[in-house]
Amino acid sequence: MSGPLPSTAHLGLTDPPPLPTGALRVVPVGGLGEIGRNMAVLEFDGALLVIDCGLLFPEADQPGIDLVLPDFSVIADRIDDVVGVVLTHGHEDHIGAVPYLLRLRADLPLIGSRFTLALVAAKLREHRIEPVLVEVTAGDHHQAGPFDTEYVCVNHSIPDALAVAVHTPAGTLVHTGDFKMDQLPLDGRVTDLATFARLGDAGVDLLLSDSTNAEVPGFVTSERSIGPVVDGVFARAGQRLIVSSFASHVHRIQQVLDSAVRHRRKVALVGRSMVRNMGLAQELGLLHVEAGLVVTLEEALQMPPAQVVLVSTGSQGEPLSALGRMARGDHAQVTITAGDTVLLASSLVPGNETAVYGVINGLTRLGATVVHKETARVHVSGHAPAGELRTLLQVTRPRHLLPVHGEWRHLRAHAAIAAETGMRADQVLLAEDGVVVDLVDGRASIVGRVPIGDVYVDGLGVGEVGEESLQARRILGEEGFVAITVVVEPTTGTLVRPVHLTARGFADDPTAFDPALALVETALRAALADGPVEAQKLSRVVRRTVGTWVAQTHRRRPMIVPTVLEV
Repeated sequence: MSGPLPSTAHLGLTDPPPLPTGALRVVPVGGLGEIGRNMAVLEFDGALLVIDCGLLFPEADQPGIDLVLPDFSVIADRIDDVVGVVLTHGHEDHIGAVPYLLRLRADLPLIGSRFTLALVAAKLREHRIEPVLVEVTAGDHHQAGPFDTEYVCVNHSIPDALAVAVHTPAGTLVHTGDFKMDQLPLDGRVTDLATFARLGDAGVDLLLSDSTNAEVPGFVTSERSIGPVVDGVFARAGQRLIVSSFASHVHRIQQVLDSAVRHRRKVALVGRSMVRNMGLAQELGLLHVEAGLVVTLEEALQMPPAQVVLVSTGSQGEPLSALGRMARGDHAQVTITAGDTVLLASSLVPGNETAVYGVINGLTRLGATVVHKETARVHVSGHAPAGELRTLLQVTRPRHLLPVHGEWRHLRAHAAIAAETGMRADQVLLAEDGVVVDLVDGRASIVGRVPIGDVYVDGLGVGEVGEESLQARRILGEEGFVAITVVVEPTTGTLVRPVHLTARGFADDPTAFDPALALVETALRAALADGPVEAQKLSRVVRRTVGTWVAQTHRRRPMIVPTVLEV
């Protein structure tokens, strides 16, 4: 290691200065310090280029939230300056927020590979948006305003993934997207190290590189190693077999289909996204399906269980997914029975562990045998571990590295790998969402920070729920709710009717709050004894009295909503 790692403290950063003439600016809008919501904005000569536009799934402390989007306010007032949106591949954490971005401007050119654009187009049809699509393939150059973009083949857990090199007079930036270096991929598309080496020879001024597996030593296991394990699960399954995987993992599904052929089982696809994505993959020649292999779910349910395999969504424990409903016993068509085998052929996305284990326990309770990544090698990662990240650094020899796509521990681990290859601390830029990096005369440095927030999708609302509302939801969910209604006659300052109290989230006994009700009435009469009191002061008396009693009796801090009516 060549020296200490760069600092990760950005608390003192202020607004960035104006971009110098001839300089390239990079603003990570999402994906740094988190797994998901990947988005970066490049600026040169008055034009903006967006790389990826993904979403983040909510965590347990964000109740009621459906999705978390990048904060588009960074570019909202300059949306007409955006010359293109480069999409490195078709995973939701890279394309899922595109429909919301296009609400700002529907004709933004979307640049990506054939399969990536097919997935985006299908998603946009659901939002009734007709996109402008620009298809590129590995080796292509595409001019987007002042940005000369060059596309490089990379291997990932979805077909048609691309890295992008952005050439400008300020220098060359390379964004890897998500990648790994599987030497024997099912589709034969290996990560193009020769092109990365050529770019390195010409000079890479700033490398933005996937950090997800930076803590994992060594090199990735080939996707082909999954095939024999899946085949073994098929061989041992005496009755119905259900396989759950990401709906975009075409290579994983291909191996399931191949095993189904060998074991003479018919295949039914379950879940809208699974049916849609596999249909697109087959149309584009990325998925080989033997004639007569796939049947409808209705047909599969009429066949002997030992002759079918259901390929389903829900590998991450999503409550509304097909597998999630099966685990709860409320799927409209599929009922889990003793002797069924369920194969979860996927990883555990950070934050989803509780939901996934809930599904596993639910399936097991119903009598199924569940095979998952902790009991068999049924998944290999789509992200480069430390050995492959080190290889890429040695091949590209970047002047500066900006680790992206990872939580803080991943970004720091990537910085340590760079130090091992001889990069100095000032060459490695550890940043987070909103931190601004300028490339000036071949030198990259952090120059400031722009405000970045969380944009929540809550039902049909986008951005309407903020931290204040979320905090209220947390209190309601964790601490309970108390509503008190007080009716007073303002001229005489007397209670017209008994105080009414309603509590939720404490005890089933309706009399549990009777002591608090008595205390509230006593406190109100004391406050009104000297004459009329304004409603706001009475509300404070009620809130303080109830809050003290609940804290002492239940050790809770509920939401207390007093209502004072003057009649």
